[in-house]
Amino acid sequence: MMICKTNDEVELMRQSALLVSKTLTAVAQILKPGITTLSIDKMIGDFIGDHHASPSFLNYHGYPFNSCLSVNDVVVHGFPGKNELREGDIISVDIGVILNAWHGDHAYTFAIGDPGQAILQLIRVTKESLYKGIERAVAGNRVGDIGFAVQEHTEKKHGYGVVRELVGHGLGKNMHEDPQVPNYGKRGSGPKLKEGLVLAIEPMINLGKKEVYTEEDGWTVRTKDGKASVHFEHDVCVRKDKADILSDYSAIEKAEEANPHLVTTGKIVQPLT
Repeated sequence: MMICKTNDEVELMRQSALLVSKTLTAVAQILKPGITTLSIDKMIGDFIGDHHASPSFLNYHGYPFNSCLSVNDVVVHGFPGKNELREGDIISVDIGVILNAWHGDHAYTFAIGDPGQAILQLIRVTKESLYKGIERAVAGNRVGDIGFAVQEHTEKKHGYGVVRELVGHGLGKNMHEDPQVPNYGKRGSGPKLKEGLVLAIEPMINLGKKEVYTEEDGWTVRTKDGKASVHFEHDVCVRKDKADILSDYSAIEKAEEANPHLVTTGKIVQPLT
């Protein structure tokens, strides 16, 4: 059952989403070679707590960390650990918070140093595809229109692998609500989008093939071919004419550009052509 939110509820969700954005900005400021993912996760937990919120992910179905930190060929749900980030790594930082009983949940992929042009292009195209999908998140369209837009830009135009096993989702007082939002699909298919529906739209795109596997820990998802994967995610409210993006990448992008250890692919300017 899809739960549409009132305007007041959407504004509360915007506060939750923006706290995730602020946390991701704080992460962008400290990323560098030599830092451990476990220390990043601790900072994330402390930052969220300092802002009178709770990490959505901690203890969710037994997940033991504050965040998901997925490096290189890890698609999503990467466990933080004592391993140090290295020059040329990419890392998807996926964070959720509960603030005033409402969830915020989104992600951003960073490049630590230069991972090479092929991976930088994958980052740029995946980020573009997120906004392509968001453009379709308007009342009267269907879930398949979002997935089609993402798939067309990444798989059909650039030949990347679109992960099938993992999807975006509705968001609200529960972290995962209906509908599921795949990153592939057919135009005009799936549930109809209604005004006030809040979605976490999150392309997960592989440099190589689409196939993935889950490690023995039951969480960490990797590409089967060992090639890099990129993940971006925004919280979006469906509206009549134009989707309302509740989260905000602008401060993250500024921090990314200011950090000499990060290589940026730049801001995506809407509308896309």
